[in-house]
Amino acid sequence: MSGPHESPRPRTSARHKARKHALDILFESDIRETDPLVTLEERLTIDVTVRELTSDIVRGVREHWGYINDAVSDRLAEGWTLERMPRVDRVIARIAAYELLFTETEPNVVVSEAVTLASELSTDESPAFLNAVLSGLTPSRRTD
Repeated sequence: MSGPHESPRPRTSARHKARKHALDILFESDIRETDPLVTLEERLTIDVTVRELTSDIVRGVREHWGYINDAVSDRLAEGWTLERMPRVDRVIARIAAYELLFTETEPNVVVSEAVTLASELSTDESPAFLNAVLSGLTPSRRTD
């Protein structure tokens, strides 16, 4: 309970939690070098709280893996590759790219969520870096 001079605790939306859970699954798959669908299925058998959005994101990223990786890679600065990115940033970029390119989610919401996840989980430079990369993927700014 907050006192009269304290700001209320920020509320975390269900969609944010679902994206974070998708990030956890995709991150684990990246570390284990396993197919994200295998990791998702493992989670579904032990965790009854896997949200539909989490599953949709993991399946969507996996389904469009090559296209997403190419789209993100094309927007990296000269000398940068997906493999050179911090692992968590790479996973966040893949999730956001999937949502930007293959869903109806508002681009500003997708980029904001990615920046928020990066600020929570990655380096101090990551939010600005991901914002720049993902801004190039937003439908109104795409040049492909």
